[in-house]
Amino acid sequence: MNNLLIAPVVLPLIMGMVLIIFHTNIKLQRVLSLIALLATTAVSVLLINQIHHHGIQTLQLGGWEAPYGISFVGDMFSALLLLATSIVALCCLIYAFPTMGRKQQKLYFYPLFLFLVTGVNGSFLTGDLFNLYVFFELFLVSSYVLITFGGEKRQLRESLKYIFTNIISSAFFLMGVAYLYSITGTLNLADLSLKIAEVGQDGLITTVAFLFLIVFALKAGLLLFFWLPGSYSVPPTAIAAIFAALLTKVGIYAIFRMFTLIFYHEPQITHWFIGILAALTMILGGLGAIGFWDLKKILTYNVVISVGFIMAGLVSLTSAGITGSIYYLIHDMIIKALIFLIGGTVIHLTGTSDLKEISGLIRRHPGLGWMFFIAALSMVGIPPLSGFLGKVFITRGTFEGGYFWLGAIGLVASLFILYSMMKLFMNAFWGEMKLSEEEELGTTKGLILPIVLLTVVSLALGIGAEGIAGYVAQAAEELLNPSLYIQAVFD
Repeated sequence: MNNLLIAPVVLPLIMGMVLIIFHTNIKLQRVLSLIALLATTAVSVLLINQIHHHGIQTLQLGGWEAPYGISFVGDMFSALLLLATSIVALCCLIYAFPTMGRKQQKLYFYPLFLFLVTGVNGSFLTGDLFNLYVFFELFLVSSYVLITFGGEKRQLRESLKYIFTNIISSAFFLMGVAYLYSITGTLNLADLSLKIAEVGQDGLITTVAFLFLIVFALKAGLLLFFWLPGSYSVPPTAIAAIFAALLTKVGIYAIFRMFTLIFYHEPQITHWFIGILAALTMILGGLGAIGFWDLKKILTYNVVISVGFIMAGLVSLTSAGITGSIYYLIHDMIIKALIFLIGGTVIHLTGTSDLKEISGLIRRHPGLGWMFFIAALSMVGIPPLSGFLGKVFITRGTFEGGYFWLGAIGLVASLFILYSMMKLFMNAFWGEMKLSEEEELGTTKGLILPIVLLTVVSLALGIGAEGIAGYVAQAAEELLNPSLYIQAVFD
């Protein structure tokens, strides 16, 4: 029993509730929000250390033994994602200080921000399927409000699409929970794994598996990403960055958890189908990324490409593939927040997201330009940057698993990323400066710190990859060996 597991959920939740009372005091909200996220980061580091030395940690709330009570389970996979979430949330919060309007900050921005983090952290830690639904709804309800901040006509239109899509997927989620409970009589993830292993994954259970795949594919943007490009391009930059970095990743996490712990008995059906979805996602996302001249659209379609690439490692069900997916998932959380913050800063300076109207920003803002260049190369997978190891291991895993076609599509998708990001860099930052200093609509004052922090973390993930290799290898081993998770819960 490890009571520390509840802290990443309780800390932002309680602080968010406190901030509702002080919603008009902006300075106090900023300080308390920072304290909550710093504390969550520290707890995440402690959990990683404990899991690394003592194995998977569990907590049975109220003292009820599994599978009758509410279980919290922290394995290395969820702990690494907790740390990445805390870092991203911290940097996006700092970026929000100077960029969010005072009116928006008084309209419960900070409580909603912390509730969103609570839902994400809870999704990573819960060991119960129904509570996974509850935490999904917590961060989704927060995101429903955050996506409307600004009140522009286009923003309201896209937010309605986002909200209706997620309401429908949530209804399917509840249907899947009901079907699975009626078949097995339990919703504890470890107990579900045992029950399905005992009775076998027959046609009915495989059908339920596909129902969950549809639900989480909608959340993750796996092929069903029709809502994503518009929804992620309309909120204020700090909100768009945390959406791009975290929300699709919770859907990815849920697919990994369900299809390595519960629905792993018929990979020739379920995982092969996930491979088809991943391939189509990479192709369509790549076409979108190279086809647009709008900065926001290019960045959002790159979010889509990365979803397909991460899922390719899962499809292989090999140690190399899973290891690569974990590496790349952590990298992608950091790098997507980084490029969205840089993209938002470009729009803040120029007042437009049309690349044809932007040029030469690197002359006046060299630091911003070169940090974007580093992020772009990292996304492509240039060594020794953070995206390199993930792509190498994923490609190796797909080849080892016999999915040569999926690995090849992943390599082609990397070319799409290269073209789209270089197009963005060459048009926005290179060339002749179009705007004089007086014509710039804003300043980078207060915006560079979180961008620098994320760049440093990204570089550390790449150059210092050897330092986290043991943790990622442990996470991959735990995912590929469900008995470790089950034993931890019931012991």
